[in-house]
Amino acid sequence: MTDTPPPPPPASSAAPAPLSEAEDRQWASFAHLGGIIGILPSLIIFLIFKDRGTFTRQESKEALNFQITMAIAQIAVFILNSILTTVTFGLWALIGWIFPLGLWVLSLIWSIMGFQKAKDGVAYRYPFALRLIK
Repeated sequence: MTDTPPPPPPASSAAPAPLSEAEDRQWASFAHLGGIIGILPSLIIFLIFKDRGTFTRQESKEALNFQITMAIAQIAVFILNSILTTVTFGLWALIGWIFPLGLWVLSLIWSIMGFQKAKDGVAYRYPFALRLIK
């Protein structure tokens, strides 16, 4: 008698189920709203749901490009503030905090606007963003 091993379970090669229209709008809007706390929510939603919904792919890519742009702008403002604070012997620090705050406020406002548009199923394009992810 030979013991034959049981056959392996069938490999699950099925692609994830596509998102319904309501779910597509929901995740697209969450990608924009996640911009309030930074780049990670947009990145995670883009990576997980980009193949499951066209609207989510489009809007999460737009939100991610904007968040990358804002991160670059924050780094540039930090470097500029550091240099100007050093050159002015610390006087620039009295007003230099306004620029990072201004960038954050703009990011907050535009992320909420993107959330509202995407929630209604309307594509949102940020006023400025580097289109790094195509």
